Amino acid sequence: MRRILIIGCGDVALRTIPHLTRNYRVYALVRNRAYCARLSALGVTPVIGDLDNRKSLARIKGLADMVLHFAPPSPQEETDTRTQNLLSVLATGICPKRLVYISTSGVYGDCAGRKVTETQTLNPASLRGKLRVDAERKIRCWARACCVNASILRVPGIYAQDRLPVERLKMGSPAIAENEDSYSNHIHADDLARIAVAALQRGKPCRVYHATDDDEMKMGDYFDTVADAFYLPHPPRLSRAEVKNTVSPMMWSFMNESRRLSNTRMKRELKVFLRYPTLMYFLTRMDLAKLGS
Repeated sequence: MRRILIIGCGDVALRTIPHLTRNYRVYALVRNRAYCARLSALGVTPVIGDLDNRKSLARIKGLADMVLHFAPPSPQEETDTRTQNLLSVLATGICPKRLVYISTSGVYGDCAGRKVTETQTLNPASLRGKLRVDAERKIRCWARACCVNASILRVPGIYAQDRLPVERLKMGSPAIAENEDSYSNHIHADDLARIAVAALQRGKPCRVYHATDDDEMKMGDYFDTVADAFYLPHPPRLSRAEVKNTVSPMMWSFMNESRRLSNTRMKRELKVFLRYPTLMYFLTRMDLAKLGS
């Protein structure tokens, strides 16, 4: 049975597990032993290690045929040392045949609302985006040197039943005025998990894919749509300058960048059929009673 190693066991990674345990032996690198029991119950073998400590990663050397890399860079570093540590250890043993890395659409920076394909020039404005560009470059160089089929998924905002901006709406946080607003992109967490598995199976070498749904919504419209679903007031609309002075720097880094991601390559090459092609499609099928309003 082929072996898969998951790096970074967050929400989306956990959603991939039911798709994997049927056909693969699944391992997961974990730093905190408290997560071991939960992973074991899901049929996953935990491996203790810390991406910030290269020596602790010795047990993953030559362990897996495939790797799903979900772990984010350390925000305290100027380069992605976690990915560097991972790749250097994987290179010392029998290398995996495939690797899928979960990156961010923030690598493009602001595109002024233009339609963006995977060939768009990278121009990250945030540290988050710059770290992901560094990780992507490291992975591509390593993959070519070690003859590994590595695919990169550039991911926009992730949502799910428990990942909607309901509390933000209840707090009355502002959105940008419609005539100044930015386009945003989204993907449901379940669809992202399925895209990651599809990339493991069908991704092409050193190939980038946009893991995004079919929506082309401005961010304020996204907030309004969620507000309507939960019978909440629409957020107040302010000028860009006013919003920048109101929200956190992290939130502003998302609100300030405008682009529309194309998902044509993902659908054509990975053969992905989106379960939730739009936010509205999801909301009309969501059981709001489970969340409360």
